[in-house]
Amino acid sequence: SVALDLPTQCGYDPDDAMARHEIGKVGVSLFALSEMETLFDGIDIGGVSTSFTINGTAAILYAMYLATADKQGVARERLTGTIQNDILKEYVARGTWIFPVRPSMRLIADSVLFSNQVTPRFNAISIAGAHVRDAGCTAVEEMAYTLANGLAYVDELIRRGGDVEQFAKRLSFFFYVHMDLFEEACKFRAGRRIWARLLRERYGVQDEKALHFRFGVVCGGSSLTAAQPYNNIVRVAIENLAAVLGGAQSIFTCAYDEAFQIPTEFSAEIALRTQQIVQHESGIAATVDPLGGSHYVEWLTERMDAEIVKVMQAIDDYGGVVKAIEDGWLQRRIAIRALERKRATDAGARVVVGQNRYRRADQTENYGEVFRLDPALSTRVLEKLERLRQTRETTRVERALAQLGDAAARDDANLMPILVECCHAYATVGEMVARLKAHWGEFQEPVRL
Repeated sequence: SVALDLPTQCGYDPDDAMARHEIGKVGVSLFALSEMETLFDGIDIGGVSTSFTINGTAAILYAMYLATADKQGVARERLTGTIQNDILKEYVARGTWIFPVRPSMRLIADSVLFSNQVTPRFNAISIAGAHVRDAGCTAVEEMAYTLANGLAYVDELIRRGGDVEQFAKRLSFFFYVHMDLFEEACKFRAGRRIWARLLRERYGVQDEKALHFRFGVVCGGSSLTAAQPYNNIVRVAIENLAAVLGGAQSIFTCAYDEAFQIPTEFSAEIALRTQQIVQHESGIAATVDPLGGSHYVEWLTERMDAEIVKVMQAIDDYGGVVKAIEDGWLQRRIAIRALERKRATDAGARVVVGQNRYRRADQTENYGEVFRLDPALSTRVLEKLERLRQTRETTRVERALAQLGDAAARDDANLMPILVECCHAYATVGEMVARLKAHWGEFQEPVRL
């Protein structure tokens, strides 16, 4: 799994004034193909499955991955992995957007359709509800907004000539798991059947594999606390259990200290062991659906199904996800829900053990080992960027960037082959984003009172 640092995610090169103080803080800096080559030095890129946490510049990083495979002499059809590539949730929850909504949708469609042709085993998008959940949504809203975003991508892919029976097989999803064990498990059970039902009813999908609701989860996120941080180990274990009971195909467990710092090796190992204990010692992996047939679970699944569909209908009635984001309607709904959750926590109506209940009068936090970032990291990255600019073939870079700008100005060209060429020329992420910005502009957050 490769998480990218904020400069790379937001389309800045490391020497940009907006980037210097954020280099490497939340992930690796991948400003050009040279860095991707270093990252996979000694690794057969065709023999591993790589997951990238990246959105606004996802198409560029996917192109960089393809160029790395080319450099290694690995056939593209051997590549497996997932790239998050879900920009809609960035506008409403996380904030690492770059371009306006509609050109961003085009870029995603280009990458997915290109991937279907050249890397058929690669998941070119993972539609994420995780971030809207951490932004304040309920479990129902998380699933509803995620499925609504998924339908928006399906519509865009069809508009650009995609075959839903083909591309739907490579769509995947990504969620957070919070602390209500039964609600979380039923959220996934309801989402699975709603997605299959919608694909059948709206698009006439018949292929069973295209109807599959393939999803991964993160256990942790905003459910973790800085207060009494070791309690988070228990929270993550319960959430891990809920994910398995809900049928997740991929699980990532947060470290107990992620509420206040970058995890240490010690805390990350505990998170890994939590998964392994649930897998090998709990016995719940012995059957596909351990909760199936429970009166409460079946009733709760039915109720959540109806509530999720109701929220999705409200989005449809407004005019769809894209319009709701452009107008700020969806952002406001999430902000209101976050405020409600904060007030409930502050008032004690929503109990958080160790934070608003069961605090000791003399409580002082023991955070354990503290992670410290190497202060020389940013200097090394800046030095490598400067060396790249001095040694690459400038003429080839300018030619590739000019082609990218020309294609961006038209709506009929798939940008992926040109982005791959830009990467081969060692154009930087910042240079490619700047060329696209020149034609598309930047997204402006709507003001909605």
